[in-house]
Amino acid sequence: MTQQAEQRQRRIEENLGLVHACANRLLGRSASYEDLVGAGCVGLVKAADGFDPSLGYAFSTYAVPVILGEMRRLLREESALKVSRSAREKAARLCEIQKQLRSHDGREPTIGQIAEKAGMESSEAAALLFASLPALPLVTEYDGEERPMEIPCESGEQPILEKLSLEKAMTLLPEKDRLLIECRYFHAMTQTATAEKLGMSQVQVSRREKAILRTLRGYLSE
Repeated sequence: MTQQAEQRQRRIEENLGLVHACANRLLGRSASYEDLVGAGCVGLVKAADGFDPSLGYAFSTYAVPVILGEMRRLLREESALKVSRSAREKAARLCEIQKQLRSHDGREPTIGQIAEKAGMESSEAAALLFASLPALPLVTEYDGEERPMEIPCESGEQPILEKLSLEKAMTLLPEKDRLLIECRYFHAMTQTATAEKLGMSQVQVSRREKAILRTLRGYLSE
C-alpha cells in the first residue's frame, strides 16, 4: 500500500466519529440511524478521496459538509410520503364526514367530533386527515422561474462546526493549558483534582482557567 493510500485509509478510520455525530443531528427524520450512517460513510470516503492537505485546513472541516450532503441526499430520496390504499379510503370518508358536519353546524368541526361520528379514536382520525393533506411543494414560481422554497429550520451543522472550531482552538494552546481545560471540561474534574494532576495549587488552577477561557474566546471570535 502506498503512503498516499495509507493516509487515506487512516483519515477514514480516525474520523468515523464525524459520521455518527452528523447522523445524530439528523436522526428522527425519514431515514433510520443505520441508513444515515451508511450514507455518511459514503460521504466520508468521498471526502478522503477529495481532500487536499496542501490547502492548509483540517480534514474534519472539509469532511463534515460532504458527509452531511450524502445524508441529506438520502433524506430527499426517502422523503416521499407513502399512504396505503386503505388509509386513503378511510381519510376520504373522514373528509366527507368533515364536510357534512361543517354544512350542518355552519362551523369547522373538531377532530373529536369527526372521530366520534366515524367511530374511531381521535388520534387515528388526526393521523388520517394529516395523511390526506396535499404535499407541500418544495419549489415556488417567481418571475416565471422555479426556485426552491425557503423553509426555516434549525441547522444541524452549527453545533458540529462549533465543536470543530473549539477543537482547532484547543490545538493552539500550550500543552499544560490544554490539559487543564481537558481536565476541567472534558473529564469534569474539580479544580482541586486538576491541581493535583498538574502539580499546581487550586488558586493557580482557578486563575489560569479564567485566563485560558479568555484566550479561547478570542480564538473563536476571530
